[in-house]
Amino acid sequence: MEEFNILAIGAHPDDIELSCMGTLIHHIKLGYNVSILDLSAGELGSRGSAELRLIEAQNAANLVGVKERLNAGLPDGFIQNDRDSLIKVITYLRYFKPDWVFANALEDRHPDHGKAATLIKEACFLSGLIKIETFWEGEAQKPWRPRSILHYAQDFLVKPDVIFDITPYMEEKVAAILCFKSQFYQPGSTEPETPISTKHYMENVRCRTSAYGRYINVQYAEAYQVSRPIGIRELQHLY
Repeated sequence: MEEFNILAIGAHPDDIELSCMGTLIHHIKLGYNVSILDLSAGELGSRGSAELRLIEAQNAANLVGVKERLNAGLPDGFIQNDRDSLIKVITYLRYFKPDWVFANALEDRHPDHGKAATLIKEACFLSGLIKIETFWEGEAQKPWRPRSILHYAQDFLVKPDVIFDITPYMEEKVAAILCFKSQFYQPGSTEPETPISTKHYMENVRCRTSAYGRYINVQYAEAYQVSRPIGIRELQHLY
């Protein structure tokens, strides 16, 4: 099989698990190389710590067979679309060489999500420009531009452009989410309660994926928006 690379980028550890992990699991099982880049360590989160979240993120990646997971070290809560951040993301894009990039929602409740979406989108374009110089471990990198960017739905409900059936992988998606033990419901925890740490939050995750699944007549699905049209070669790929 031809080798394909997917890179899922999230502003915070657990963005990927909550939003597009089912889609990634499907492609991992097909033999695609799937990697994850977390832009920050989520150090401003009310629960846990940056160090713990990095461990949880790697546990989730190991569970589903992600090839590699790295962290860009951008500041949680203060992600900006500036030159330094663009160069950093371009460097990772040229390292991973993804055919497809999954990125944060274009607009969402957390300010970092929309900012990350714009940062990733612009970095994907600039990464293809030969006159932008970047280096990995001292070696000059070659330009690389992904084929497409898919912005996954997050907290806000959106009108999707693309919907992916994840019904066979829903339980694996949930297991990956629950690797973030510091962030989600834990009986007896003395840490502050947050909107995602309540006992019923995982039911909300299932309801959201079920609502998107209804669009295409499946039980569970993940939703995406795109900035430019996506082409197909066969009508049978459409639901």
